[in-house]
Amino acid sequence: MSQIFCIANQKGGVGKTTTTVNLAAGLAKIGQKVLLVDLDPQGNATMGSGVDKRAMPLSVYDVLLESSTIAEAASAPEKLREAGAGYTVLGANRELAGAEVELVGEERRERRLRQALAAVDGDYDFILIDCPPALSLLTLNGLCAAQGVIVPMQCEYFALEGLADLTNTIKQVHANLNRDLRLIGLLRMMFDPRITLQQQVSDQLKAHYGPKVFDTIIPRNVRLAEAPSYGLPGVVFDPAAKGSKAFIEFASEMVERGLRA
Repeated sequence: MSQIFCIANQKGGVGKTTTTVNLAAGLAKIGQKVLLVDLDPQGNATMGSGVDKRAMPLSVYDVLLESSTIAEAASAPEKLREAGAGYTVLGANRELAGAEVELVGEERRERRLRQALAAVDGDYDFILIDCPPALSLLTLNGLCAAQGVIVPMQCEYFALEGLADLTNTIKQVHANLNRDLRLIGLLRMMFDPRITLQQQVSDQLKAHYGPKVFDTIIPRNVRLAEAPSYGLPGVVFDPAAKGSKAFIEFASEMVERGLRA
């Protein structure tokens, strides 16, 4: 049975897509079979995985409208396979922005992704869903399909306020739509230990959320920021970079947590 996780945060610019593509590549590097689902109409996770969003014959849009299956729409980028970090991508492009309008009057509109993923359950060890930075029908599809939520966040005070809103959303979805949904953990992103404020917020997170805070910390790293312009995860673009090594460590932590669960 696949472990299905949303990477979500209602605050933008916290590293959701960076987390999704690099965790997918990191898991693949340590031998896990991974499907990445891009639910953001910007298609950044698609492009960052080496898939041209403008040239895809089928996408997650077709899957949500039930005109295609995941097996038909997903692809495995060759340059990721060659780098030993191959994972499968169900890509997104601007068409996806129209899906919300088209699904409004449809039955089971918030469960379309969940039903599509049921057909490939067991084909993958991990399914990672990159959500847009808003509580939209697309994000709701991701939350209804997942067993848990991974929250990437920067250690800043505004991020703490956004986290309270997100945990409340997770509770509401758990109560009304998806009894399996839970907060898996908080991932500290773009961390600089030299900044006192970041260290203070990190300490507050650990004090309040305890084991829900991942042990792995992703440092601020230029190579991770450069990688998307080459259409690659940082883990593939520069495996020796400190950010890439941190994501490999995070992938191992995710596998360990899954085994313990």
